[in-house]
Amino acid sequence: MIAKPNCSSTNTYVSRCVQDLLCNTSVVLNLSEVEMDEFCLNQDEYLEKYLGPRRSPVFLPVCITYLVIFLVGALGNILTCIVIARNKVMRTPTNFYLFSLAVSDLLVLLLGMPLELYEMWSNYPFLFGKGGCYFKTFLFETVCFASILNVTALSVERYIAVVHPLRVKYVVTRTHAKRVILSVWSVSVLCAIPNTSLHGIFTLPVPKGKGVGALSTSATCMLVKPRWMYNLIIQITTLLFFLLPMLTISVLYLLIGMQLKREKMLHVLEANASVGQDSSSNVRSQQQKTRRQQVTKMLFVLVVMFGICWAPFHTDRLMWSFLDQKSSEHMKIFQVYEYVHVISGVFFYLSSAINPILYNLMSTRFREMFKEVMCHHKWHPVPRKRSLSMTRVTVRSTLSEVPPCNGTVTTEGEDCDMDDCQENKTTLS
Repeated sequence: MIAKPNCSSTNTYVSRCVQDLLCNTSVVLNLSEVEMDEFCLNQDEYLEKYLGPRRSPVFLPVCITYLVIFLVGALGNILTCIVIARNKVMRTPTNFYLFSLAVSDLLVLLLGMPLELYEMWSNYPFLFGKGGCYFKTFLFETVCFASILNVTALSVERYIAVVHPLRVKYVVTRTHAKRVILSVWSVSVLCAIPNTSLHGIFTLPVPKGKGVGALSTSATCMLVKPRWMYNLIIQITTLLFFLLPMLTISVLYLLIGMQLKREKMLHVLEANASVGQDSSSNVRSQQQKTRRQQVTKMLFVLVVMFGICWAPFHTDRLMWSFLDQKSSEHMKIFQVYEYVHVISGVFFYLSSAINPILYNLMSTRFREMFKEVMCHHKWHPVPRKRSLSMTRVTVRSTLSEVPPCNGTVTTEGEDCDMDDCQENKTTLS
């Protein structure tokens, strides 16, 4: 309880509002000094004190950046889905994973980005209620997990195709890819539930002395359960869904690189041993190896960019889980965290837009099919070049050649349907 001041004096440690209130009130309110200060704030000042500014100070530059990412990412991922869905030759195990990744990216761009932009424009009140809060948290958690699991599954598929080619026939198939993708999304949905359950709608109570209840204008979608539960979940999920997968992927591509280096050395020895011989089978074999190397390089670039884009996001989450919001010693760290949060958001959405750009830059077939969809031109395959150094191959699975139809799968693990076999036989004849 604050002592009643001398009404004839002007004390510097007591605001004019508090002085007037105490001096002109017949009954002294049972309020602490902090509560008295809150009583004297208007509603906007009271909300800003505890919830921060209603609009983010960096809204304009972030909004422009997000809109550019949205246009590029939405168009690119929609084209990727259309190209894979419309063209039978593109429905390979590798491309199925890319289709799943594109769907995940579209969910982020079409549903997640508008919600975040709205919150940056008006941080409170949150107008979508508890259901909207659950949906927002659940969406971001699910796509976060699904993206890393898709990339991990894609890397395992590439490892099997390169290092264990004899298993390709049984493992790298369309059916197996569909089952893995279904499992990926199922696991992602289940693992997104714990963190989602910790969030809800928080409202500030009416300042003491002004009544009872809560301010509806302060409704915010945020953590409402104990902080230690959130910290534990974030640290576990970062370990299981980023650090361990990225470590696994790094080891897989290290093994892939060693295998490709051995194959390259073997190719040099075989070329020296068969100087002057013109064997079409050797040419086809080397073209298949070159295609495999090109696809692997493309996927390696995709994984590297994925890691770069997602690292700030997980750093942001870890920083938030370790910071003690009640400690005044962490105020400078909180200022740094605000910048990390903005940067992590930009990279988070950039990861949803960059994949189609990589496909277009590094894949002849994807590039041509993108043009076909956008310009309504009929796509024609690029003629095969006999010179290996001139061979332009796709980046996403063995795309530029007619798949061999021997009832098994191609070198890159493409399934070959009987209808395709008949068409290819007719064409080749």
